[in-house]
Amino acid sequence: MPELPPPHVVRAVEKNRAELQRQARELAPPPFALLELVMGSMLTQAVHVAAKLRFAETLTGGPLPPAEIARQAGAHEEAVARVLRLLAAHGVFEALDDGTYQLTPMADALRADHPMSMRDIAVLMGHPIHWEDWGHFLDTVLTGEPSLPKLRGMSAFEYLEHNPEYGAVFINGMGSMSSTETAPVTAAYDFSPFATVVDFCGGQGGLLAGILHSTPGIRGILADPRVAANGAAEFLAGQGVAERVTTHDGGLFDPVVTGGDAYVLKHIVHDWPQEQALQILRNVRAAMKPDGRLLLVEMVVPEDDAPHSAKLVDLWLMLLVGGKERTVAQYTDLLSRAGFRLERVVETAAAVSVIEAIPV
Repeated sequence: MPELPPPHVVRAVEKNRAELQRQARELAPPPFALLELVMGSMLTQAVHVAAKLRFAETLTGGPLPPAEIARQAGAHEEAVARVLRLLAAHGVFEALDDGTYQLTPMADALRADHPMSMRDIAVLMGHPIHWEDWGHFLDTVLTGEPSLPKLRGMSAFEYLEHNPEYGAVFINGMGSMSSTETAPVTAAYDFSPFATVVDFCGGQGGLLAGILHSTPGIRGILADPRVAANGAAEFLAGQGVAERVTTHDGGLFDPVVTGGDAYVLKHIVHDWPQEQALQILRNVRAAMKPDGRLLLVEMVVPEDDAPHSAKLVDLWLMLLVGGKERTVAQYTDLLSRAGFRLERVVETAAAVSVIEAIPV
């Protein structure tokens, strides 16, 4: 994992990037600048193809001509060359003078074994089912309701469970993004005041393992309805923290396990409409000690018009599940309704923040 810059440095770089992008758009005639945005989906598909066919892995040993890349991928030579030509124009792969292509830092991140691999999310973003979901986004904007339940006849969570092949693609894709947030969270937030941290609906326990690695001496509780079957025991053992973790199989709307000094909910609250989000938070509130801490790890939507990942993910949540990303003011209101007071928002070097609240 590369060394993390301080969050304020990351924000400064993001601000500068946004300004440069704005200036670049303004240099182009407005219709053409808009056209670039409209055609962005095609670039997504090209990256998806490169990820699926493992072009980056093929080039790990050094530059190769498109013919050899195509041969190893079992694909059409000219088609592969045309995909590589487009991606090289955007900094994904580099075309050399002898007609071969080599890895760039972005292409390197498409390798499955890269420490911050984006391969799985690239595979998800180009998947036909994902695209079919987005084909019904207009319905969501017209009605204000998620379109996936109407399209599939079941909720998004049920659909993933009933379609395990796509469910695995979805979970792996989201997991690849989530895993990049662990180190920034543990670098930005001090967990040492807590003797026991509960990772509520924390999957296999990736964030909890990171917290325990960064904070020797504390213990963890992993609470998740799938904990007996999702490989959590093997994962935690592989991380060397199994002896410091107790598991609990409660679900989101079940009574919450007691005994924690801090309750961490990562990318949980944003998945749910207001009433269900309040129910989850109130359940956690009922289990907490009077001096406990609630720690929501979520993207926080900026109040201004600055670019931020939260603004894209917010539309995805609206489409699939009726959830939303929130501003600080919206989190303050939500937490107050659930029996908490928002104490502070700790930015990280990633797109997420740690929203700290106390029971009142």
